[in-house]
Amino acid sequence: MLVLNPFIVISWILFTALFPIAFYWLRNAYKIFVKKDYSKVALKKEQPPKNPAKWAPFVGLLNLAAGIAIVWTIIGALPFWFIYPYEKWTGIAAVTIWFKLFGEYIIKTHAHPFKIVKNK
Repeated sequence: MLVLNPFIVISWILFTALFPIAFYWLRNAYKIFVKKDYSKVALKKEQPPKNPAKWAPFVGLLNLAAGIAIVWTIIGALPFWFIYPYEKWTGIAAVTIWFKLFGEYIIKTHAHPFKIVKNK
């Protein structure tokens, strides 16, 4: 008998959230590489960098790698296969999400360098 406790609920929320996350990241990679749409590349305060085409391959590869990792995690964690135990698939998902967030931040800060202004 399945007992519904907070641990199981949070696990299912994480698992179901992986589907739209993977779709969104793979769609972003598709837009960057196939459609050459650089409108959401390295945005800082909703402003693109001076040359978004320069940063597009980095953002596209980051989205593609993270999307593939999440799809791999979904396949490994499917309830009828259980290729990965709970600790492994949640770890892969968490590290991938954090990798993607930090990667975007690093690319964004390099695409928008700090401007040093001298007072007169």
